[in-house]
Amino acid sequence: MKILKLLNKKYLPILFYFLFIQNTLLFSNEPVDIWNLENKENLEEEVLEKNNIEGNISENSVYEIQSEKNNNFNIELDEILKSNEPEVVGIYDPSENSITIDMWKNSDGNKILDLFKKIQKIDLSNDSKEILKISLLTNSYFPTKNISYEKFLKLKHEWLLKNSDLDLIEEYLIKNPKIKNNDKLIKYLVNEYLSRSELEKSCNILSQINYPTEDEYLSKFNIYCLISENKKEEAQLLLDLKMELGFKDVFFEKKFNYLMEYNLEIDEEISEKNILDFHLSHRTNPNFFFEPNSSTSKKIWRYLSTSNLLINLDSIDLADSTKILSIEKATHEGNYTEEELFDFYKRFQFNINQLLNVKQSYKLLNGIESRALLYQGILINNEIDKKLELIKILKQSFIKEGNTNAFNNELVSILEEIKEEEVPSNYSNFYNNHIKSEKFVLKKIKINNKVIHQSKLINYLREDLDKKDVQKDLNDILKKIKKNKKYFVSTKDMILLESLRSDGIEFDKKYASVYKINNLNMPSDIKNLIENDEVGFILLRLVQILGQDNFEDLDSETLFFIVSALNQLNIDKLRNKILLKVLPLKV
Repeated sequence: MKILKLLNKKYLPILFYFLFIQNTLLFSNEPVDIWNLENKENLEEEVLEKNNIEGNISENSVYEIQSEKNNNFNIELDEILKSNEPEVVGIYDPSENSITIDMWKNSDGNKILDLFKKIQKIDLSNDSKEILKISLLTNSYFPTKNISYEKFLKLKHEWLLKNSDLDLIEEYLIKNPKIKNNDKLIKYLVNEYLSRSELEKSCNILSQINYPTEDEYLSKFNIYCLISENKKEEAQLLLDLKMELGFKDVFFEKKFNYLMEYNLEIDEEISEKNILDFHLSHRTNPNFFFEPNSSTSKKIWRYLSTSNLLINLDSIDLADSTKILSIEKATHEGNYTEEELFDFYKRFQFNINQLLNVKQSYKLLNGIESRALLYQGILINNEIDKKLELIKILKQSFIKEGNTNAFNNELVSILEEIKEEEVPSNYSNFYNNHIKSEKFVLKKIKINNKVIHQSKLINYLREDLDKKDVQKDLNDILKKIKKNKKYFVSTKDMILLESLRSDGIEFDKKYASVYKINNLNMPSDIKNLIENDEVGFILLRLVQILGQDNFEDLDSETLFFIVSALNQLNIDKLRNKILLKVLPLKV
């Protein structure tokens, strides 16, 4: 192997040490007989021979030998069983939600995979995502029936990738350092950070996580990180070791030599093979210029945007439809802002007739020009119904192009200028579906002791209160309710009361007539899952039932059977979180 400039006498011993360790590991991978039967048989023969010589052979001595052998066998068997126990993988402590570590022990793997496929097809609400996250990322043993460790782990990893929460993926990798098959997650994480021009975060990930050293891409990334951190000697050593093992990448070696200042000749080759190669193309070329198009990957678009390398829209020719279409797509993906795109639309020139008859004129123009005309028409139109009509047409145009997100924030901004009472009935659904729902933020819970499910009993759900105090408050409220002949005990009242009863809060018998539990309309499969103590699978079923809805959107009966299922499984903390979303009065 050719040793490069920095591999001097100081680092030569280190190289030999690495090679020595590697050879040692290779030779140490020979299979070992874990039972050591031959050794035990030899040991027994030696003891018997010794006893024969000393004339002390007896039934007791043979029994002792056999007993010792059995004891050793049992110890080794225990060690093997322990080594084959399912690994505990996750982020959350099971006690955070009153879940047990063996939540999947009774579940069938085939049914888990089938249900998960169905869930993946649903556009889940925030509450559904939260329950799914709890079910997949609570520290737990793996299911073992009709599913392998690898398959269940793959299910977790695929969800993490689809969910694309970088902080969550990073936490998962750091809390599970020995997890198998983590290369896809690590690659996704370092690439996402690099595409956001956050190289330091990418390198921190590689330094914190035990990444698979045999992965060529991650090894190159790590070598580059060492150079960026001014650890050039280590970078050189690692590259030499990789080359000794057969690594060859002409493009990477050229960039490496430039960064190490071996060869400062500028190489203008730009590679779009992956985000690391593209970044190296930029980093090693002081005159770097790249013009993306519709086929350019999302990561490279984002990299150009976060590195301020995108061309200014003011310089774009209005007749260059190909380039403008790519900009609309880039806006949809968040690489150009909506403000930039719609300011660009204002540059288009239309005659007075087109602006006065937008609804008819836009149909005669190409897609880009029609969207520009519609937007300008929205800005100059003061009639609410016509304005809403043009907004709806423009939104549909973006949807048709597959660039829905290019007209989200601006759409909301325009709608917020229209008062709700001014919206015609035929546009009320469109208006309500797109206007920001976050305008009214719930600040705190307000206690209303005139209603059971809004009363101070709610405090039990959010505080660690003494059950005797809660019991007194309960009976005081039931006493008032019993006196009030007009009070109607609602389903939400029953949900809270049954949750208290489930937790061991005792009801005074004289108030037993205040309410009666109706027969729950609980799906039969949920009942069977409860009987079989399939906690993990039940959480997945709840995700499927909840689907696109949040808990606040559910009817009281559906909410009742969900809470009842959690009561029967003693999943109290998760239940309390749900109830605090839907029961209290909030202001």
